[in-house]
Amino acid sequence: MRLNVVGGVIAAILIAALVVGYASIFTVYQTRQAIVVRLGEPIRVVTQPGLHFKAPFVDSVISIDKRILDLENPAQEVIASDQKRLVVDAFARYKIVDPLRFYQTVSSVEGANSRLSTLLNSALRRVLGENTLTRLVRDDRAALMAQVQKQLEQEAQAFGIDVVDVRIRRADLPEQNSQAVYQRMQTERQREAAEFRAMGSQRAQEIRARADRDVTVLLAEAQAKGDAVRGEGDGERNRIFADAFNRDPDFFAFYRAMQAYEAGLRGDTSFLLKPDSDFFRYFVDPSGRRPGTTSAGSPPASAPSGGTVGAQPEAAPR
Repeated sequence: MRLNVVGGVIAAILIAALVVGYASIFTVYQTRQAIVVRLGEPIRVVTQPGLHFKAPFVDSVISIDKRILDLENPAQEVIASDQKRLVVDAFARYKIVDPLRFYQTVSSVEGANSRLSTLLNSALRRVLGENTLTRLVRDDRAALMAQVQKQLEQEAQAFGIDVVDVRIRRADLPEQNSQAVYQRMQTERQREAAEFRAMGSQRAQEIRARADRDVTVLLAEAQAKGDAVRGEGDGERNRIFADAFNRDPDFFAFYRAMQAYEAGLRGDTSFLLKPDSDFFRYFVDPSGRRPGTTSAGSPPASAPSGGTVGAQPEAAPR
């Protein structure tokens, strides 16, 4: 009986020792830091990772993140120095460097984000309100962000916070202003396009007019040159005919008659003529003498100049 009692007491003592030992130790991870609080009063800050001790059942441990934390600031409207309204979307990055001050001032990350968001909005309004839209959007954006970060860091030191970075994600005109600017740009581009089209149409008309004038001049020159060449050719032909006629009038008359026969009797041509017609005198007499004459001293009257039939007799269908 006494052994059972002693065994129970020893077991109770061991269990109590285990409970007290478990309650007197805590672990700090590499990404965390801790504050040991005794009855609501901070007594110690632990920044080194590992296993640490505290008074059991009296001390409590508050864990605080020591990594870089994000502060997402909602978009707000800011008026620049040139009275331009801007919708600014900014964010910040910070880390807790003084856990005790952080705990005593804001106590939690949510409280820190709320306070820092207010301070960031104030810094943005101060810095951007002293500068123009052009400097923010194009010229000195990096320098302005450095100014905002410096002002925010000075005010955040009171909370044990070190501001790592501040950036503007977007800085645009309000929606109604953006639509007005877009419409103005669209109107300007349409006006420029209309000017370019008008200039192009004028240039095209000038080119077409110049081309039409050149075509007219070229055609006139070609026509004049062609007429001159044709005139020279006709003169040369007449000279050759005259020379041939003067050399042998009988042969020339015969040759012209043959040409007239070839041109007049080509195809299904039908003639209604008298057998003793002057046109067929070479069919009646190979020497080509006209009825009632003794020689063929002149060309036949029916043979046209140039090798074609000039005045053909009226044809009648068979």
